[in-house]
Amino acid sequence: MREREASISAYPDGPLIVRGDVQLVDADGEPIEQRRRTMALCRCGLSTIKPFCDGTHKAAGFRTE
Repeated sequence: MREREASISAYPDGPLIVRGDVQLVDADGEPIEQRRRTMALCRCGLSTIKPFCDGTHKAAGFRTE
């Protein structure tokens, strides 16, 4: 698999979108399984599948500046 440069984009009123070759780890330094090349990470803190976004921010009215 060819390496892709990593990028992180903050979507207005939504998640952080992570693209490219990155390794996510938990608080203990253990790798978090990635099932997709592009990941949406929760910013509102309400997702039931943290660290990934499940769309809960919409119903909760999460807003960013």
